[in-house]
Amino acid sequence: MADQEEDFSALPLTDRFAHKNWKVRKDGYEAAAKAFDAAPDESDPTVRTFIQDSDVWKSAVADSNVAAQQEALVALCSFLNIAGKQGCTRTRSSTITSIVEKGLTGRPVAKQKALEALLLYIELDKPDPVIEELLPILSHKQPKIIAATLSSLTSIYHAYGCRTIEPKPVIKILPKMYGHADKNVRAEAQSLTVELYRWLKEAMKPLFWNDLKDVQQKDLEKLFAPVKEEPAPKQERLLRSQQAVEEASVGASGGGGEDEVAPEEEEAEIDLEPEFTAVDVFAKIPNDFHDRLASSKWKDRKEALDDLHTAINHPAIQEGPFNEIIAGLAKSMKDANIAVVTVAANCVELLAKGLRRSFAKYRGTIMSPMMERLKEKKQTVTDALAAALDAVFVSTSLADCLEDVLEFLKHKNPQVKLESTRFLIRSLKATHEAPQPPEVKSMAEVAVKLLAESQETQRSAGAEVLGVLWKIMGDRNMLAHLEGLDEIRKTKIKEFYEAAEVKAKWKPKAAPPPPKANIAPTQRKTLSKKPALGTKRPAPAAARAPSPFGETPAAAPLAARPTSRPSASKLGAPKSGLAPPSGSARLTQKKPGLSMSGSSTLSSPRRPAQPTSDDSALPPPKVSVGAPGRGLAGRPLGKPAPTPSVSPPSASYPASASSHLSTLERAELEDLRAEVERLRRGNTDHHSQTQRFSSQIAELQNQNAQLIEDHTRDVLSIKAKETQLIRARSDAENAEERGRMLERECERLKREVVRLGRARYEDADAGANHNHPPLDFGPPSAALYGDGKPEWEPNG
Repeated sequence: MADQEEDFSALPLTDRFAHKNWKVRKDGYEAAAKAFDAAPDESDPTVRTFIQDSDVWKSAVADSNVAAQQEALVALCSFLNIAGKQGCTRTRSSTITSIVEKGLTGRPVAKQKALEALLLYIELDKPDPVIEELLPILSHKQPKIIAATLSSLTSIYHAYGCRTIEPKPVIKILPKMYGHADKNVRAEAQSLTVELYRWLKEAMKPLFWNDLKDVQQKDLEKLFAPVKEEPAPKQERLLRSQQAVEEASVGASGGGGEDEVAPEEEEAEIDLEPEFTAVDVFAKIPNDFHDRLASSKWKDRKEALDDLHTAINHPAIQEGPFNEIIAGLAKSMKDANIAVVTVAANCVELLAKGLRRSFAKYRGTIMSPMMERLKEKKQTVTDALAAALDAVFVSTSLADCLEDVLEFLKHKNPQVKLESTRFLIRSLKATHEAPQPPEVKSMAEVAVKLLAESQETQRSAGAEVLGVLWKIMGDRNMLAHLEGLDEIRKTKIKEFYEAAEVKAKWKPKAAPPPPKANIAPTQRKTLSKKPALGTKRPAPAAARAPSPFGETPAAAPLAARPTSRPSASKLGAPKSGLAPPSGSARLTQKKPGLSMSGSSTLSSPRRPAQPTSDDSALPPPKVSVGAPGRGLAGRPLGKPAPTPSVSPPSASYPASASSHLSTLERAELEDLRAEVERLRRGNTDHHSQTQRFSSQIAELQNQNAQLIEDHTRDVLSIKAKETQLIRARSDAENAEERGRMLERECERLKREVVRLGRARYEDADAGANHNHPPLDFGPPSAALYGDGKPEWEPNG
């Protein structure tokens, strides 16, 4: 037996995965998990073997033995953690179905690992392939598998959110789940609906609400009530791509100053617009449409537009040559009959909504005629034109429409100017992309002019434009455009700013990441050559850029520094006998030997630079590490020396600097480097540990919910058994009582039979001489089921 076990352990892991003995397979799964956990990266030979031979996981996660299957799921999670995206894409198509059917319906540990495997498949690549694998399982014939799939979808959306995972395919199948015969499936569907409601709120209802029964809607409304009070949910688990972006943004923001604040990340928009099949409408448009539209009778023109409206009234329209139709609609905008104008505007709205982005090429043809017709004072016409303009804007963008809108904001007709301003306000509130500063300037200039209009509605519209722009662009970009306005107008604009609800926020361009520790040639030269004691230290003039490699004329005078920044080195030339002025005592203390009076020349211009004999007795220079740009890199420039060969700087600090430092400085520098590296590792470990804890918390919450559900189910089952037991006891007591009653009845019947037999013989003796026939007794049951009297009659 020992030889067999030794032979099994000597087999390759892939062979042990396919062994017919479940114990060998289980040991193979455990050994593989340990090997994956110990592997440094995906280039490890063991990991590469399982990436190349990924089919072994299909049978492993569907192992017939539950103990072995549990270890297989543990090994799969370890494999995915180290194999990365390549291991994910190679295995998910063959394992997800088995994970759901076998893992999510198995033991608690197997459920946990199966769910973790699904979350890892999403984290390593993208969620769409995993969701596409899960949705067909919702048509499985076994209800417990459907319920397990719905539960996994709930956990997936709870971890990653609806901004990362497209919710529409799942929302569409909810009505089918509510119509399932199994109550567990319906309960899991409710949990999934509530989780989706946490992210989408009321916006999800149009996709499925009307397909539910009234009772189901009322039950869901009760479940939605507490969720409405909760704060907006946040994504608890990030994709690997999101983790990389976050780490890059953290690194970029860490390189800036302390006052630099990273802009808030704009949340991705969740698209909940229903998907419709595009319809070819050309076959439905009458052939004589253009002839009827050119008729001299307004009724013919209106009927032609009514027929067009009926033909194109579809949510999605196939692309086609609509140029002539758009040109006819643009011509109809100038029609004298307002009914024709209204129907034409409705047709433009339907075409813009049906064609969507494909309608953008027709914008230039139809937009100006519609805005010109805004002069109509009848409200129904204005509303129809406004709805058509809004649909055109949705199919294009603010930048495309802005030029035309700005032109009509200067229109001589007050009605056109007012309605154009309102259209601009609606566009600013609906746009998802903030305008650029030049566009903001153009809009702000026109809006400021509107503040001086004679009509109050136009002044309010101009103030609202500025308020909405302020909400989008922020104080930095808008306060300059509000300068010069009086307080009353600023107050009005402030009111619109506070009440505005916008979908776009201005995000300044992220500053480029700071360059790595590459020292300029001048700094390399300065750090590689320490200045000798007693040398003159010429400083560059304030308005003069330093020459490369520190080549400064030897006779250049020392100019006064514009700031009082102290030098990192306290070594200087011998003190001069000249007394410094009282106002520069601090500078003199930091740089001994410098005279700050007059032209700030050196105190001993003709003294040669000679090293002193007590160099070794001087204390080592102190290194300041408190602020960037100070410390070792903040040494004053010394007298230039012959340029040595400069080696390339390292990623953390130039080698030339560390090679000319004292022992104490070098030791301190190495300690600082080690401390920085330790802090980086600590931050990385903390980040990963936080993610792991978040995942564990989510898993424990799911387990707790499952345990609560199991406990509730057990309590209900116990109560049902107790009810059955009470009923059985009651039936048993009734049966005993009836048995005793029957026994008493039998005794009575026996006594009655004895009495009747005695009476028979007496009558026989008495009537022997009269030839009476013998008495005939009725059946024994007559007394039992009758009135208690024997039914018999004498024969004859």
